[in-house]
Amino acid sequence: MKKTLLPLIILLGAVLGASAQKFALIDMDYILRNVPAYEMANEQLNQVSLRWEKEVTELSKEAETLYRNYQSERVFLTDDQKKKREEEIVAKEKEVTDLKYKYFGPEGELFKKRQSLIKPIQEEVYNAVKKVAEEKGYQVIFDRASSAGIIFASPRIDVSNEVLAKLGYSK
Repeated sequence: MKKTLLPLIILLGAVLGASAQKFALIDMDYILRNVPAYEMANEQLNQVSLRWEKEVTELSKEAETLYRNYQSERVFLTDDQKKKREEEIVAKEKEVTDLKYKYFGPEGELFKKRQSLIKPIQEEVYNAVKKVAEEKGYQVIFDRASSAGIIFASPRIDVSNEVLAKLGYSK
């Protein structure tokens, strides 16, 4: 009897504790789409990215041109000239690779720019979510935009508009 009573009490305690928790949902994509600073930061990132991509493409075209010229003139070149041209082509291709890495690598300029522009906005949103959670007594707030596990959620538990209101962008 004691062996079945103890697990039953533990199970009952867990069920009662779980039912007392409050949770809510937000849609981070929706929130960020309604924050003008985020849209401006994204536009600025897109412009910088396009400018850098153009620079990399132009350098890549120069490398291709060097290679095509080498291919067409190769039969007329001496061994030393061939070697020199090949080294120029390899150097230009390395320059393209280095520039790509500098701009678009994991610790590249685009990453740093994104961190400087987007991170403060994300922190502001996080603080607003935290305030809403504290005021309403939520233990957990899930992001429906990034959770593939949420199939359906009642709109009643979505507090995205409250978070926007905390940020000063009421909907």
